[in-house]
Amino acid sequence: MSIADSQYTGTDNLEVMAEAVNYNDFLANTVARRLHAGDRVLDFGAGIGTFAGMLKARRYDVTCVEPDPAQRATILADGMPCAESLSQVPDGEATFVFTLNVLEHIEDDGAALKEIYRVLRPRGRLLIYVPAFMCLYSAMDRKVGHVRRYRKRRLAHALRAAGFDVRRAGYVDSLGFFASLIYRYVGDSSGGVNRNALKLYDRFVFPVSRLLDRVCSPFFGKNLLVIAQRPGD
Repeated sequence: MSIADSQYTGTDNLEVMAEAVNYNDFLANTVARRLHAGDRVLDFGAGIGTFAGMLKARRYDVTCVEPDPAQRATILADGMPCAESLSQVPDGEATFVFTLNVLEHIEDDGAALKEIYRVLRPRGRLLIYVPAFMCLYSAMDRKVGHVRRYRKRRLAHALRAAGFDVRRAGYVDSLGFFASLIYRYVGDSSGGVNRNALKLYDRFVFPVSRLLDRVCSPFFGKNLLVIAQRPGD
């Protein structure tokens, strides 16, 4: 999938994931904790606007970038500005960019990171959240068009090649690593998400998993969280 690709095959999974209350709150809080007053925030690969909408409800000013026309229409209908691609965003427009479960869809993720670097002001910050570990690659990854899952070293190298300083990198959702490994071998071969199983995991397992992340984050987890910064001029 290139930066310009516009057709997304996993919208139904996104709609189910919108019901993962603890997971979505965690991601929204992870972004919000790093925002400063007056930040110009960009959500790269905003999907149906789940997280941009949550931040908007907290009175943050967020602009979205979403190439899929149907998902972009949903965002615009919710009253949030949305560009089709990063090429429509001026140089140095943003002070903070976040991208949640997006880079894994892009064949040339290095080119995408260079575009993010371009739209960030000097000393602007970037938060990336992506699936981790190719050993967890499953039918769900194939369904939604994942090109890869990441390790810390691989993503840190790509960020430095694009010009960023890497400030922090760690894995998230340690118990999710094992749940994803089980899904790979016995899960739905169509790549769908079981709504009831998701709700049970989100309510009872994910909070415990986040506690275990305090110990496991350097070593493994279902996802990878990286904070980077464009150096100052």
